[in-house]
This record gives sequence, structure tokens and C-alpha cells, in this order.
Amino acid sequence: MKDVRILAVNPGSTSTKIAVYQNTDPVFLKNIKHTSEELAPYAKITDQFDLRKKVILEQLQEADMQITDLQAVVGRGGLLKPIPSGIYEVNEAMIADLQNSPFGEHASNLGGLIAHDLVSSMPSARAYIVDPIVVDEFDDIARITGHPLFTRVSIFHALNQKAVAREYARSIRRKYEDLNLIVAHLGGGITIGAHRKGQVIDVNQGLDGEGPFSPERSGTLPVMDLVRLCFSGKYQQKEVQKMVKGEGGLVAYLGTNNAYDVEKMVDAGNAEAELIYHAMAYQVAKFIGEMYTVLKCEVDAILITGGIAYDKGFVNWIQERVYKLAPIHIYPGEDEMRALAINGLMVVRGELDVKVYA
Repeated sequence: MKDVRILAVNPGSTSTKIAVYQNTDPVFLKNIKHTSEELAPYAKITDQFDLRKKVILEQLQEADMQITDLQAVVGRGGLLKPIPSGIYEVNEAMIADLQNSPFGEHASNLGGLIAHDLVSSMPSARAYIVDPIVVDEFDDIARITGHPLFTRVSIFHALNQKAVAREYARSIRRKYEDLNLIVAHLGGGITIGAHRKGQVIDVNQGLDGEGPFSPERSGTLPVMDLVRLCFSGKYQQKEVQKMVKGEGGLVAYLGTNNAYDVEKMVDAGNAEAELIYHAMAYQVAKFIGEMYTVLKCEVDAILITGGIAYDKGFVNWIQERVYKLAPIHIYPGEDEMRALAINGLMVVRGELDVKVYA
């Protein structure tokens, strides 16, 4: 079978990860860091487009990676309208939504835009996104909040959750579509999804802070206390939004959004750090329990992934509360680059159908 080269592009808030895969093997990996000073001049995330594209091309050139050899460029999907899981070719409708941000701004919005721009100079390549954070497979009952003015929406770590779920299914020689799984992604944000036969029928909206608190999000807060704070006259809207997203969670309690720093505090005997960090694990375990009921107590496995999954002590705190529910498997870190590349490879080889964003 002919070799295929794929470029994966994954923009984050302070980094741009790129990878070149030859078939299923990575031949080049780079995590490009962006300082706050470097990003400060840009009012909107999409204003960073030229900067991000420039550094990507520089890194590829420095590594002697010829972009004309690529068959596809696959970007991480951004805040688009709710869509089913899958791979989508970047088209004009998607570009308009990524540029104008009617559904919100997120660094991942740049993934599809950069991919589309790069392929314009590649004679045989196409641009795609895979499993964006707005993948929506909710049961209708999961959308109900308790008041008709509010609706629960699906925004989560779809790419990594789906990739890890499929990896687990392959490891036991089963199909993802035949399993019921709970997948907990533990990173800067935390999302915990109920995967029923290949569809995520419920998940906490971790982008805006629903669910467990995380390194930089406050999680679900006492509603009336939050209402009183909002109308106290002490805070502006942007200040409250930062409390919920960006300056909540570990950073609010302990002054850092780096879970590894907190792990070291705990190891050094810091009692306050241990209480707060343990409480975060406690809330993760509680939400795993919620997803267990969503799946009607029929769960084949609980999968724990994300950067914090490297911390064995934190994972043990979760396990000791949920181990009787289902077998637990740990997938530290995230496999997003590989997931992007493998989906691109399958499309080029004709093994996967491309969906249309409209």
C-alpha cells in the first residue's frame, strides 16, 4: 500500500502542536510554545492566525519536512454548531463560522483555518477537522436543565475521549460501538462522558465550568450564591467569568493551574493543598457515579485519561471511590495528534466517509 503523509495541527491556548505522520508512524513532532507577551497584541484568537501559521511553516522547514509531500492536513475542530462525531472537510460554511466565532472563541478554531490555508499550496492535499469539541450525540433528556430558558449543551474533549475509547475497544478486540464506557478526561478542564454504543449521550460542559472543578475552572457552583455575587455590585461580568473559567479551581485555591506543582505541594506535606487536590478527585469520582446512572449501571469500563492521569496518587483517590462500578483503565496524557492523523489516513485510503458541515 502506498505511503501516506499527514500533517496534524492542534492549536491550544498557549501552544501549537504539530505532527507529521507517515501512515501510522510519527516522523516529526513539535510542541510550539507561545508566551503571553507574544499573544498579548491580539484582541481575538483568530487574529493569531498569521503568527501561528508562520511558526508552523518555520518548524516544518527547519525539520526539512516538504509540505508538497502531504496528502492531508487535519486540524483540531473548534467551536462550531453542534455536529455528530466524525471527520469533516473544511468548507466555506465552516471557515465562516471559525472566523466569525458566532458560537464562541477558542484556540482550536484556528485548526481548521490553518489547515485550509496550508493546503492551498499543496497540489494533492485536502483539509479536514476531526471530532471537534462541539460533537453532540446527547439524548434529548440530557438537554433539560430545570428551566426552559436554559439548555444543557455538549462541549467536551471529544477528540481525546473518542480516541481513548476506540483504543480500549481495540485492546479487547471489541467494537467501540458495542461498548458502554465512562471516559474521564483530566486536564486544564475536566469532562466526563457517558459513551453508549459509540455515542456520548451525556457529558458535563467543562469549557464553561460545569461538573468537577479543575486546575483553572470552578466547576458547578452553588447557584444562589453565584446569583447574589453577580448582583452584589462588587464585580463586573468579565471578573465573574474569570472566576468560573480561567481563574477558578486550583489556581483560585492554591495560586497555580499546574497540577504537577500541586502534586509536589502534597508530597511536601502541605495539608491545604492535599485537601483541595483530594476534593477535586472526590468531585471527579462523584461525576463518574452520575454517568454510571446515565448508562443504567451497565458499564463495561471506566477510562481515565488526560495529563493529570499521570499522577498515580490523584488517580488512586478516584479509584478508591468507583472501583466497584466497573474495571478501570488508565491512559495518561492525550492521544489527540495520533487521532487526527489516523482519521486523515483513513480518509485518504478510502476507509472512512467524509461528512459535510452545513
